[in-house]
Amino acid sequence: MELKTKIHAVEGRHDITVTREFDLPVALLFKAYVEAELLEEWMGTKVIKLDAKPHGSYQFITTDPMGNEHHFNGVIHHCETNKAMTRTFEMPGTGFPVQLEFFTFEEDGKDKSKLTMHMIFKSVADRDRLLKLPFAQGINMAHTRLEKILKNQ
Repeated sequence: MELKTKIHAVEGRHDITVTREFDLPVALLFKAYVEAELLEEWMGTKVIKLDAKPHGSYQFITTDPMGNEHHFNGVIHHCETNKAMTRTFEMPGTGFPVQLEFFTFEEDGKDKSKLTMHMIFKSVADRDRLLKLPFAQGINMAHTRLEKILKNQ
């Protein structure tokens, strides 16, 4: 089955681009990324902090099926309502260095939107290591959950 969330990775580069089209208005899609309660619901994670503004920050904790906690955090450098967000993303204790993420939220017709995530890694090896994990399936599942939850709002 083809995934709706697309991952574009050019061999030998430090970055990937993730895109997904949603049957949601852009304002609702953006809200899912900046409101803690919604983000917890579709990501299945606990939001410790989410200050979605320039110079803001965030902290999330996810518990895996074995009960292990995984922490995620970063700094939000830019946040423009319904348009864009730039942030760092860090997973302490995993061996992955901090990455830089650029989110673009676009209106794509009536009640449709498109999300583009441009992720930049410290090295090609770090990027390739992430791509060997079930990253594509995980982000696709999360985006599918996001769309399903928000359609019912």
